[in-house]
Amino acid sequence: MTWDLVESRVDLHGYLNFTADLPYWMHPENTYRVIFIQSQASWFVITGNDFAVDAHNTGGIIGNGQYWWSWYGNGTRIDGDGRPVALTVYRALRGTIANFRIEGQPFWCNAVAESQSVVYDGMYCNATNSDPLYYNQNIVWNTDGIDTFRSDNITLLNWDITLGDDCIAIKGNSTNVYAKNITCTGGTGIAFGSLGQYYNLYDNVENITLEDVTMIRPDPMVQPYMEHGVYFKSWTGTTIGFPPAEGGGGPGTTTGVTARNFNLGNVTYPIQLYQTNSGHAGDAPSKYQFSGLTFASFAGTASTDLLVDIECSPAAPCSDLSFQDIDVEIPSGTSAMYNCYNVMSQTGLSACNTTA
Repeated sequence: MTWDLVESRVDLHGYLNFTADLPYWMHPENTYRVIFIQSQASWFVITGNDFAVDAHNTGGIIGNGQYWWSWYGNGTRIDGDGRPVALTVYRALRGTIANFRIEGQPFWCNAVAESQSVVYDGMYCNATNSDPLYYNQNIVWNTDGIDTFRSDNITLLNWDITLGDDCIAIKGNSTNVYAKNITCTGGTGIAFGSLGQYYNLYDNVENITLEDVTMIRPDPMVQPYMEHGVYFKSWTGTTIGFPPAEGGGGPGTTTGVTARNFNLGNVTYPIQLYQTNSGHAGDAPSKYQFSGLTFASFAGTASTDLLVDIECSPAAPCSDLSFQDIDVEIPSGTSAMYNCYNVMSQTGLSACNTTA
């Protein structure tokens, strides 16, 4: 389903119900392949310019996700396998999505691709397993709140996401993204990446602000993961295979990132950066560059003693990192740990050894 909206307003007071029929939806001709990154499929695509879609918190999408999650169970999932993104904003200019609800996304809840000046104000996504066969397991992988790609000036306000993967994923060539009042229940936290998957494409990520973010660890019977506050990941410097499932060796930079006012509810790793995503022993180190990252006012609790884990590539050491008021409670009887590898310069974290 596609809406091409030009100088339009849509008031949506009901739900679009995408029926539980996996064999039908997995046929490429029954979805849209408008997201280049990892060749993802989409159910509902909105494009155009100068539009507003307001669902008034009474409308949106029913994805019948439980049918999909139980179908896969603990089976292997790979990007680009045909599972559909619920709502994709594609090649849009000056658009607003407001008060929208998505129940049971089988894959990513949202994506914004090749778009500019898009505002999301009020987004609810709920991927909660209710199949007793899979209690105490995460079978809702890839149910990201939103993935941004090749888009500029994107605003995310007032999000409430229950999921099993990245709450927000900032992917390649996302610039000038502002996110405020974000609640993530379960999953892997807010991600930058993965980046550097395409060896022949430059991934630029710049001027990203995340503030007033809450991470909630749910009942482990329903969802055992609440992994990060914020984390960064790039592929190694070796290209093995091809996207969407493999790749690596891609260049690029991430700079000008501010993450502040995070309230963490028993996350595993509050702040993490690694450059070995999907890596193999013997891979060349990544040449993807991270710099200009600021972490301020992190509070709450962690389930481990590793508060900061920064593992930059020796081929592209990180620089200009700033830590301010990192005050996260760790388990009783433990001492806070900080890893800083291949960090050229930082301020605010005396335990971070910039010569490591």
